[in-house]
Amino acid sequence: MRYGIHSLIALTLLLTPLSMAQRDGKADSTVAPGTALVKIADGLSFGEGPAVDGEGNVYFSDIPKARVMKWSLNGTVTTIRENSGRANGLMFDQDGNLLACEMGARRLSKRAPDGTVTTVADRCDGKRFNQPNDLWLDARGGIYFTDPIYGRVEGREEAGGRFVYYIRPGGEVVRAAGGFRNPNGIVGTPDGKTLYVADHGGDATYAFTIGADGALSHRRKIINRGSDGMTLDARGNLYLTGMENVAVYSPAGKLLQTIAVPERTTNVTFGGQARKTLFITCPKSMYAVQMPLRGAKAPWE
Repeated sequence: MRYGIHSLIALTLLLTPLSMAQRDGKADSTVAPGTALVKIADGLSFGEGPAVDGEGNVYFSDIPKARVMKWSLNGTVTTIRENSGRANGLMFDQDGNLLACEMGARRLSKRAPDGTVTTVADRCDGKRFNQPNDLWLDARGGIYFTDPIYGRVEGREEAGGRFVYYIRPGGEVVRAAGGFRNPNGIVGTPDGKTLYVADHGGDATYAFTIGADGALSHRRKIINRGSDGMTLDARGNLYLTGMENVAVYSPAGKLLQTIAVPERTTNVTFGGQARKTLFITCPKSMYAVQMPLRGAKAPWE
């Protein structure tokens, strides 16, 4: 599958003259002056899970169609995986493998650069996951992921709750945090010290302190808003989704600005050659806007 999108998109992102940022107080804008939101993919059933590779290309999910798509730097969009287990959140590891939270298959999978797909984990203490949703990888090779449940999925909630799990570098799966209505977006700081988890069903975003062994402690609510997917920029600002905007918060939880979007937003990441383009997935489309800040580095960079 290929959309009719070409390399002029890269130029459009730089030249469109209307800013979509709405500033709060005197906060510095995080949207580059003179830029606007540009639709770069459409015709989706439910877009989600954007992830950037080492070159700046952005991969994203179309959940109902069970596809993983790729937006390339030349502006084309292609399908790189069918029958994805209704993959949602995606993230690359330091070896170039694409990890996916497969909601339908109820597992975390890994797609190698040659296209081979294997299971990373599908249960904890012998109990199947609910619907793995979003993930973040630490510098040790460990994986944190959220496991909510949406819709009436009879018989699936074997786990006894909706948790954040941690897959230790050796492969052992442990519960890292609980007490959520529906944990969803998750992202950690590049220094590996703080993990943010959004409770999409509980209207709250929490920060946790990450211990040397990957354990989470010192849970604290920093924002009275949940989120679908989320990301960080190089200053540590947190980008939340789930409404018809992307809301940008400081590390302390202060609202800095909102970026208006024509659709309800589902997830967000930085990509492009300099990692200074913000890519925003929505149910039917994906958008992009130029930013003056880079996205946060991966923990191993």
